[in-house]
Amino acid sequence: MTDGPAAHRDAAAPSAATAREQLLALAARGVSWQGHLGRVAGPSARPAAVLVLFGVLDTRPGLHAADAVPADLDVLLVGRAATLRHHSGQVAFPGGRVDPGDAGPQDAAVREAVEETGLDAGGVDVLGTLGEVAVPVSDHLVTPVLAWWSRPSPVGVVDAGESAHVFRAPVADLLDPANRRVTEHRTGGAVYRSPAFLAGEHLVWGFTAIVLDRVFDAVGWTEPWDRRRTVPAPV
Repeated sequence: MTDGPAAHRDAAAPSAATAREQLLALAARGVSWQGHLGRVAGPSARPAAVLVLFGVLDTRPGLHAADAVPADLDVLLVGRAATLRHHSGQVAFPGGRVDPGDAGPQDAAVREAVEETGLDAGGVDVLGTLGEVAVPVSDHLVTPVLAWWSRPSPVGVVDAGESAHVFRAPVADLLDPANRRVTEHRTGGAVYRSPAFLAGEHLVWGFTAIVLDRVFDAVGWTEPWDRRRTVPAPV
């Protein structure tokens, strides 16, 4: 019998099914963005949606022995192309503007994810939405759509003009206190601080990190971490 991190993780971490039920319950009760963004949508803000897609997405488990999540739980992320007008080079959830032909934000989020990553929409179970979030820099009112990848399919960059990377980040590693940071962005004489995550070669920050941070807190997955560890926002 092994007494190392792997044995601890197998004994303590819940199953993927438990994680799905926790996310489903979160979608049912919703979250509050108060105190996390502090932004108000302008009168011209356009509706948009992102797909916050969790699931057992590949065979590479997380390295961190998290008690709250299974080692093989991942979340799908994309690295936006450096040539984009807004949020260029940032790590983001797949998503985009709600088009007139979409039935609503849920349809828009899945459609955009298919267009950006090539995933099979038939394997995505939408759990619900988490409420609208104002993103003034791009003049959008964004709805995070929480989903579970019940039948994973191959993904990758579909349009290099939109995405530079498509990757699956182990949730356990995002929760690792060693991978938690706070970004600092100075503008107009003010300093804006927000959560961030180290994900291999990527820094997850801004809107995407705020949503992940809020979801992790709301489902009870967050581990204590040092909020004094800062990193400049890459703007």
